[in-house]
Amino acid sequence: MDALKRIWNFYYQGFREMTLGRTLWLVILIKLFIIFFVLKLFFFPNYLKEHARGDEAEFVATELQP
Repeated sequence: MDALKRIWNFYYQGFREMTLGRTLWLVILIKLFIIFFVLKLFFFPNYLKEHARGDEAEFVATELQP
């Protein structure tokens, strides 16, 4: 238990005393937001919803058959 507490304190102190690191983490989080939310909304439409017209299971089954 003491080892876990020391590890927690090590990372807690490290993140608390960061100066440049906070800015870098902010840039990383903004990039992740752009990648996962903005790009998905505009470049990856819901293909199944557009083409299945209500019966998704049947549409997938017919698409998988050779």
